[in-house]
Amino acid sequence: MPIFEMGAAPQLLTCSCWSMKNYTTMLICLFAAFTTQAQDIATPFDKAPEWSKSAIWYQIFPERFRNGDSMNNPKPENINIPPMGQTAPEDWAVNQWTEDWYGQQGWEANKGFNDNMYYRRYGGDLQGVLDKLDYLQNLGVTALFMNPLNDAPSAHKYDARHYHHIDVNFGPDPEGDTKLIATENPADPATWKWTAADKLFLKLVSEVHKRGMRIIMDYSWNHTGVMFWAWQDVLKNQSHSAYKDWYEIRSFDDSNTPENEFAYTGWVGVASLPEIRKVDVTTLRVNGHPYEGNINEGAKKHIFAVTRRWLAPDGQAANGIDGFRLDVADQIGLGFWRDFRKEVRSIKPNAYLVGEIWWDTWPDKLMDPTPYIHGDIFDAVMFYQAYRPARYFFAKTDFPLDAAQFKNELEHEWNRLPEDKRYAMMNVSSTHDTPRLLTDFYNTNKYKFQANPRENPNYRTGKPDEETYKRLRLYLVHLFTSIGAPQIWNGEEMGMWGADDPDPRKPLWWKDYTFANETRNNTQPGEKEYDKVGFNQQTFDWYKKLIAIRKENPVLMNGKIEFIEAEGKTLIYRRYNDQNEVLVFFNLEEGSINYPLPGGTVYKTLLDDSAISGVVHLEPLEAKILVKREK
Repeated sequence: MPIFEMGAAPQLLTCSCWSMKNYTTMLICLFAAFTTQAQDIATPFDKAPEWSKSAIWYQIFPERFRNGDSMNNPKPENINIPPMGQTAPEDWAVNQWTEDWYGQQGWEANKGFNDNMYYRRYGGDLQGVLDKLDYLQNLGVTALFMNPLNDAPSAHKYDARHYHHIDVNFGPDPEGDTKLIATENPADPATWKWTAADKLFLKLVSEVHKRGMRIIMDYSWNHTGVMFWAWQDVLKNQSHSAYKDWYEIRSFDDSNTPENEFAYTGWVGVASLPEIRKVDVTTLRVNGHPYEGNINEGAKKHIFAVTRRWLAPDGQAANGIDGFRLDVADQIGLGFWRDFRKEVRSIKPNAYLVGEIWWDTWPDKLMDPTPYIHGDIFDAVMFYQAYRPARYFFAKTDFPLDAAQFKNELEHEWNRLPEDKRYAMMNVSSTHDTPRLLTDFYNTNKYKFQANPRENPNYRTGKPDEETYKRLRLYLVHLFTSIGAPQIWNGEEMGMWGADDPDPRKPLWWKDYTFANETRNNTQPGEKEYDKVGFNQQTFDWYKKLIAIRKENPVLMNGKIEFIEAEGKTLIYRRYNDQNEVLVFFNLEEGSINYPLPGGTVYKTLLDDSAISGVVHLEPLEAKILVKREK
């Protein structure tokens, strides 16, 4: 946690130094304050902040994380989208947190599973996150990646109603916040006020920082929702709107004709997500490829004002967030992102920027992230590029890689990145946009392709078999011993499973809740089968152990990597620097293996805390992490 920002007056650590008469104790406290400052000195503009390289990321989808305050649960008026004809059913109600995900609540009856999905709400909020900070700290998490918090009608919040406010239902006073927002001129930051939800978020930021953790927000600057204040003005005033140039509008309505000629571009054709206008485009714009360009200047100024609001609330950078995750970043020109980095780093030199850089050609080719991480745009990308080959090595799929192929894939991805950026990559495995890990390992399909029972009726969505759990545990050993910062999608540590969107967005399986059994054969016809669901302590303990191992062995965060053996389904590598070395072994062969260790050296096995020398023995689907035992 930063004790103070560059240029600001130093603030002492809270340790009651000035009430103590013991001079030595006072000096210790002062040393602690200035040592922490030294660890958080301003990051060079083109470098990733050091803290990001040791981060243990935990991604939170607020609406499904935890309902900490049922009094702020959404009402129909909070989720309706009149321009799209989306209105909650007459008997609509917030869903029960513990119900069968594939079941139907009263208002859902006689409708298809997907037809109901937009309207499902479970009441997750910021109080729920605050209530579980100790849980996250106990797990070992050091950085929170919050899915969009901005005010919006949807559950996912990528359809912003207001960029500059936290969603009213995430705070304690939705009605009061709505009235307060109505008193502002949203185009004029001087009129912006702090709602109860905004203030609760700033409290969350403070509590996160008190724990020595970091927090970043998720925004899509590529598009808004149709309830966004500027778009509402466009709908009302058409060509006379002051914001008509903010959006990609192809034609306005002619009031002299009975037809409605109004036409615009929505992101990837989605009408509920009108695109911000792209300007100064000088190179070919193709999905999945970077291009030179910018966005409308008015929209850009608004975005920069929002950026400053959360990085430095009321001008206090120490009280603000630690960076941003940027949605669909390839959809916006590089010129905007260069300007955005300059703006962010001028406010907070240690801020972290991570872009969503995903598909070049669906579903076969992932994007090349290198144009985005030369130091003038992002510090990292969501590094799906490292997960996909790992899945093909550790899981049993129709697209298997052997150890040599896996090694080559990783080295290809790493070697095209600047060295400091390799260690800052956010190593995502699963998110709100992918199957959960257990389900992804349980199925044999091409990564992300038809990863749901709607496109593939044979796709398995129930509790996986024991082999899947074993294989996933091996992958997690790799994730937490590899180069880059590990990321956990909320609920993975609980042992949750689920297909691609919307299934990864189930309400979390908290230990203090008792859940209804879940339909194992999802929405497929036939007699229903059920799985018992709930918090998996064994999975939680595995995550916690691996996080602790990574933290207790910094070489896993900052050391180099060397592959010792990569043949067949045997993989061995070491992480090392001038002082320390960690050896990592994986056996995915059908039989056991023995590997000789340097003579005369006794090693400690970190997964079970035993001693070993001479030979390391691994059973099938087993991993070991070794360090030299101190004498």
